[in-house]
Amino acid sequence: MPTLFDPFTIRSVSLPNRVGISPMCQYSSSEGYATEWHLVHLGSRAVGGAGLILAEATAVSADGRITPFDAGLWNDAQAEPLARINRFIKSQGAIPGIQLAHAGRKASTSRPWEGDRSLANEEGGWETIGPSPIAFDNIRGRVPREATEQDLQRTIQDFVAAAWRADVAGYEWLEIHAAHGYLIHSFYSPLSNHRNDLYGGSFDNRIRLCLEIVDAVRVTWPANKPLAVRLSCSDWVEAGWTIDDSVELARRLKVREVDLIDCSSGGNSPLAKISIGPGYQVPFSEAVRRQANIATAAVGLITDPAQADEIIRNGRADLVLLARESLRDPYWPLHSSRELRSKQPVPPPIQYARAF
Repeated sequence: MPTLFDPFTIRSVSLPNRVGISPMCQYSSSEGYATEWHLVHLGSRAVGGAGLILAEATAVSADGRITPFDAGLWNDAQAEPLARINRFIKSQGAIPGIQLAHAGRKASTSRPWEGDRSLANEEGGWETIGPSPIAFDNIRGRVPREATEQDLQRTIQDFVAAAWRADVAGYEWLEIHAAHGYLIHSFYSPLSNHRNDLYGGSFDNRIRLCLEIVDAVRVTWPANKPLAVRLSCSDWVEAGWTIDDSVELARRLKVREVDLIDCSSGGNSPLAKISIGPGYQVPFSEAVRRQANIATAAVGLITDPAQADEIIRNGRADLVLLARESLRDPYWPLHSSRELRSKQPVPPPIQYARAF
């Protein structure tokens, strides 16, 4: 079996190791445009030796943002600062990726450090859409308008256009955000989807939007580049979405030429009861990988090098994606490859070599 610091290849893209940086919202964009913050934030983690650098959830439309400060890729000019960042990431030997997203009913909110609450129109808020007119909770209490089929077709085309721009900007890995209570997840979860049309009711209908977006993006996104989907593998609520549902959806995504499932969970209900602990979401990755026969990424309180290496060695995932741990230590891959005495230690930048 491979180890944490062995290469990983999908299609024509080869990651130098199996450590990736999860998409982490920075809420630091201006009208969707990346700033110097993003260059330093993402660039430093490429310098730190991660094989895959995933840019944060990037809105495919202005009304698909979580906050007014989200990253965006709904116009051609927004690709320009991203291309600069990607050139630097590649210069450090890492692969640049991006997560495309639509926030759905969780859009039009303030930043976390500003209360993480719904914004009224007079505060710069905007109309949101969802599968049904059900607010997420009392804090993010804006009731979404029930999306029409016209809304959904427009959203599909927004994903397609953003995927085209992502390719122009030099991204080599694309992830569709279908997790954490945002638009696609809210459609496939029975907790938030109470529709009785082609996009609601049965399992097949609730996953329809996810599959239609994937089908459209896969046609646009180059065939030689990987396409991933992030799923919330469980709602952690009785009568909600389950790991068995995720396995079945993953099987159908594989047929549609999705290459990897990024296995997260939760985010669609304030009633979720989540048993959080080290590696608590790894069983989702393991189940999807083994039962759907598709590559997976594991996330969730993975902090220790031996822990991460065990996940890869035992076939519980093909990639380990770090989030908060990479904020605490941008050089985690450099340090970890030495702690594990890897046969292929991550090489430090020549400018830092004397420190290692």
